[in-house]
Amino acid sequence: MAKKQKQQEGNLQNQLNEFRDYKEENIKILKKKTIKELIAPSGIDASNIDHLEIISNTKRYARSFFVSSLPRMATFPELFRDMYMYGDINTSIYINPIKEEKSQNELNRVINELETERIVAYDKGNINRESTIAQKRLEAEQLRDEIAAGFNKLFEASIISTIFTYSLEDLERQTKLLSSEMAKSMVGLKTAWAIQEDAFKSNLPFMNDKINKTHTFDRNSMGTVFPFTTSEVGHPSGVPLGFNKQTGTPILFDNFHSSLTNYNMVIFAKSGAGKSVTMKTLISRSSVLMGIESLALDAEGEYTIVAESLGGINVVISPTSKTVINLFDVETETVKDEITGKERTTLNIENKVEDVTQALVTMAKGSTRSDEVNELTKQIIAESVSEEYAELGINSNPDSIYISSNNGIIQGNMLSRQKKNMPTIGSWYKRIQQKAKENTNKDYQYHYSYLLKVMKQYIREYDGQMAYFDGQSTFDLLEGAPFINLDISQLEERFARPLAQQILLSWIWEKFVKKNSEDKKKATQKRVLVDEAWMLLPYPEAVDFLNKMARRARKRNVSLAIVSQRFQDFYEKPEAQAVLTSSDTKLFLAQDKSEIQYLKEVFKLSEGEANFLVTCQKGEGLLKVGSDSAILKIMPTRKEFEFVETNLNQIAKRNKA
Repeated sequence: MAKKQKQQEGNLQNQLNEFRDYKEENIKILKKKTIKELIAPSGIDASNIDHLEIISNTKRYARSFFVSSLPRMATFPELFRDMYMYGDINTSIYINPIKEEKSQNELNRVINELETERIVAYDKGNINRESTIAQKRLEAEQLRDEIAAGFNKLFEASIISTIFTYSLEDLERQTKLLSSEMAKSMVGLKTAWAIQEDAFKSNLPFMNDKINKTHTFDRNSMGTVFPFTTSEVGHPSGVPLGFNKQTGTPILFDNFHSSLTNYNMVIFAKSGAGKSVTMKTLISRSSVLMGIESLALDAEGEYTIVAESLGGINVVISPTSKTVINLFDVETETVKDEITGKERTTLNIENKVEDVTQALVTMAKGSTRSDEVNELTKQIIAESVSEEYAELGINSNPDSIYISSNNGIIQGNMLSRQKKNMPTIGSWYKRIQQKAKENTNKDYQYHYSYLLKVMKQYIREYDGQMAYFDGQSTFDLLEGAPFINLDISQLEERFARPLAQQILLSWIWEKFVKKNSEDKKKATQKRVLVDEAWMLLPYPEAVDFLNKMARRARKRNVSLAIVSQRFQDFYEKPEAQAVLTSSDTKLFLAQDKSEIQYLKEVFKLSEGEANFLVTCQKGEGLLKVGSDSAILKIMPTRKEFEFVETNLNQIAKRNKA
C-alpha cells in the first residue's frame, strides 16, 4: 500500500515538473517575440486590388482610402468628424510643416499663374472667371504676407483611413455610406486602388507614410483636423438643467428649440442613478419657466407628489379604482391643408381602428404572448372593431362623433354639441359572441372560440380581473393643466402594466397630442413621459405604436420622453430603433458595466465617456444634444428636493427632521 502511494506521488511530481518546464519554455518564447509579432494576425491576403483580407480567428475585410479633395475653406470644428466617428474605422494624419522659404516661393509661383489666367480670362471677355481668379489671387497674396510676418504657416498633410467589416457585402455598403457622408462637407475620398497594402501599412502606428497623397493647409485650417471640440452644449433660452462639469457653466436646455430636428428625448441609466429626479426637475422647471404642459405615464408611482406640487392632476388606474379610460375613444384633429395652407378638422377613423386592433391583439396574446393569435385572429378583431364604429354611424366625417338633433341636423353651437357614447370592449365582446354563433366557416371557428375564452377577463359584465378599461371614460384630460400623472403602479407588473402603457398611449394620442394644432403659433408645447419604457418591448404591437408616436410627435409640437433602465433591451430589439433615431436629445446617467458596451457601440462614445458613465456619481451624466455633448451635473434646489427625491431613506430622514 505504501509502495503504491509513493508511486502515485512520484507520478504527480513528474507531471508538475513537466508543466513547469513547459511554462518556462513558453515564457522564453514570449520574451523573444516583439510586441508586433504578438499582436499581428495570422496573415493578411493582399492579392485583391481594392481590399485586404485579414486572416485570424474570424476573417475580416479591410479597405483603405485617402482624402482626394477638400473644400476651399475649412472652418472649426472638426473637418473630419464624421470619418473619425464612423463605426469600425482607423484614421491617420501625417502632418509636415513647410519651411517659410519654400512657402514663399510656392505662393509666388501660384500668384503669377493666377495673374496669367486672369489676364487670359479678361482678354476673352469672361468676366465671371476673371472675378473668381482675382479673388483667389488676393487670398494667395494675403496668405503670403501673413507667413512673411510670422502670423501664419503652411503644412503638408496626408489623410488615410481604413474601414473594417466581416463581409464583402458590408464592406461595399459601408464604403458607399462613408463616401456620401463625407461628401456632405465637400471632402472627397478615393479608394487606394492597387496600393491597398501600402495604404494599410501607412495607417498603422509606424509613422511611415508610404502613399504620400498630400494636401496643403495653413495654420487655421490645419486646426480643423484635430478631433477636439468645445464641450459647451445647450441653448440661449430654456430651463437650467444643471452645470457643465468641465467648464462650470450652467446648461440651459430648451426641449423645443428650433435647432433640434425633433423634440423627443431618451434617458437611460441604471437603478438609483437619478432618472426620476432628473425628469421631475425638468418637468417642474419647464412648467413654471416655460409653460410646458406635461403628462406622465407613471409605472412606479413616483410622480404623484409632482402633480400635487404643480397644481396638476393625479389619476390612478388600478383593479379597485373607479376611473375608467375607454380604449375606443376617438377625437377629431386639426390639420393643415397641403394645398391651401388652411386648417381643417378631420376624423381619421381608419388609424383609430388599427390602434384599437393592435391593443386588442396584445390583450388576446396575454402575458405568454401566445402563438395562437395569428392573421386570422387579427382579421376577426379588426372587422369587429370597424363594425362597432359603423353601427354608431362614426366614420371619416368629423360631425359623426356628435349626436344629431331630432331633424337629423347637428346643432351649430359647438358648446351645445353632445358626443356619442363610444364603443367599449364589452360591446365589442358581445359582437364577437354574436358573430361566433352566426359563423359557418370552420377556419374561423377556433379563433372565435379562443377570443371568447381569453377576452372574458377584460369584460366588466363577467367580473373580469382586468376589466378596468371596459366602459365609457369617467375621466377627460383638462386643457391647460400644468401636469397630468397617470399612475399605473398598482397594476401587476408582468403584463397588466405594459398593457396599460399601450392602451394609455393610444388614449393620450387621441386626447392630449392630436388636440394640439399643427400651427406652431397656436400649438401648446407639450411633453409625454413614458416611464420604464422597457416594459413595452416584449409586445410588438406596443412597440409599433411607440415608434409611430415618436415619429409623429414633432408635427404636433409634442416631445416624447422615454425613460428606461435597460438599454440592452432596446439594442436587441430592432423594432425599437425608431425611438432612438427619432430622439435628438439623449441623456445617459450612471450605467451598469454590462450595458456600457452597447451604448458605446450605438452612440459612438469615446473610451473616456464610457469610463465616466461607469464610474460617475448619482446625478451626473453625459448629455448629447444633436452632435454636441457635455458632462452634466444635475443639481435640484433644496426646495425642489422636497418633491423630486425618490430615495425612501432620505424622505424618511427629512420627514423626521
